[in-house]
Amino acid sequence: MTVNVTDTVGANNTIVLDSNSKIPAIDGSLVTALDADAFTTGSLATARIDVGTTAGKILQLDGSARIPAISGANLTGVSGPTVSTSDPAIDTNPTLGAKWINKTSAEVYICTDATAGANVWTNIGEGSGNVQPWAYPGESFGYTSGGTIAYSALCDIIDKFSFTTDGNATDVGNLTTTLSNTQSVGQSSSTHGYTSGGGTNRIEKHSFAADGNAVDSADLSVTNNASGGASSTTDGYTHGGYRSGAIYNGIEKFPFATDTNATDWADLTRPGNEIGGCSSATYGYSLGSGWPVSNVIDKYPFASQTNASDVGDLLSGHGGMGCSSSLTYGYSSSGTPHGNTIQKFSFTTDANATDVGDMNVASVASAAGQSSTTYGYKTGGGPYAPGGGVHNWMSKYSHVTDANATDVGDLTVGRRNMGGTHY
Repeated sequence: MTVNVTDTVGANNTIVLDSNSKIPAIDGSLVTALDADAFTTGSLATARIDVGTTAGKILQLDGSARIPAISGANLTGVSGPTVSTSDPAIDTNPTLGAKWINKTSAEVYICTDATAGANVWTNIGEGSGNVQPWAYPGESFGYTSGGTIAYSALCDIIDKFSFTTDGNATDVGNLTTTLSNTQSVGQSSSTHGYTSGGGTNRIEKHSFAADGNAVDSADLSVTNNASGGASSTTDGYTHGGYRSGAIYNGIEKFPFATDTNATDWADLTRPGNEIGGCSSATYGYSLGSGWPVSNVIDKYPFASQTNASDVGDLLSGHGGMGCSSSLTYGYSSSGTPHGNTIQKFSFTTDANATDVGDMNVASVASAAGQSSTTYGYKTGGGPYAPGGGVHNWMSKYSHVTDANATDVGDLTVGRRNMGGTHY
């Protein structure tokens, strides 16, 4: 073969670098063993790239510059909603702002509070109902159970009234027996209202989901009356009262999850009769006493079996008041000795109560108290003296702004010494 020495690209000709010391344009289709890492510039023709959506292929955008349909099962770090057949739980513990779609109900939620174990999921769809931890104040209805119509005439009626519209209560059921001849007390779970004591050792419960009669669910350790009550997310508490012929300082506890008798849990700092009760997320509170007269505010923890501590005082010593609780404050309304003050005290700082308004009716004792997220309610009651008459009044006062109470309706039967619950 003859080799021609020339600067012309052609068969059997030598390759001569051009004036820029570069190889001139030639066919390199037979070149082998080239290191791909050595190619740092230039581009390959699309026709030479092995593209597709199957194994070993290079993914190529479609004509609209979009990724074609492929499986994303192994993708990580992609921010998107959780799609599930159920609602999120309060212990889902995502990042703030996470989105959750229930594909069964089509409800859509955003996490607006990512506190561990106490998430709040706000419903942003066309449906209603947020997912959030249970809190003591109710959102829908209040209940007044049992009571004393006259000094010795007892009542077993369960009345129900709306928190969203002012109006009279309706009779929705009955207790199993006429409790409350000497003041019963109410506790509220997320599903049931409880009425305990009232001259018996009985604990009765009625459903919030459907109107109906109460059932006998458990017993206090002994017969008790004129005690106060508190509620945690899991348990009901009764504190103080009159039992076994003496004023009592005990705190009893019973579970909401099972129909189980109450147990002796702890003690108040002092015995008290006709005693009030409030509930925060973490503590139960005992307020005042009508006999012996006391103005002490005690609190006891729900999380541990610990005796109560004295954390403040009411403006004066009294008992038989109607009590309510917001998320941040406890409230006491009038009582005995007679008065018309509405007092509140802080759950976040241990301090004395302050006067924040007046009841619309004075000198009403032994009434029931109910709590909504925005209002406290005082229902029924009557003068302290035996045989002094009873009332069917229903009053409410704001938990949002300090103000006087207003009359919002009537119970079906006037009475005193009854239990108050809500959800």
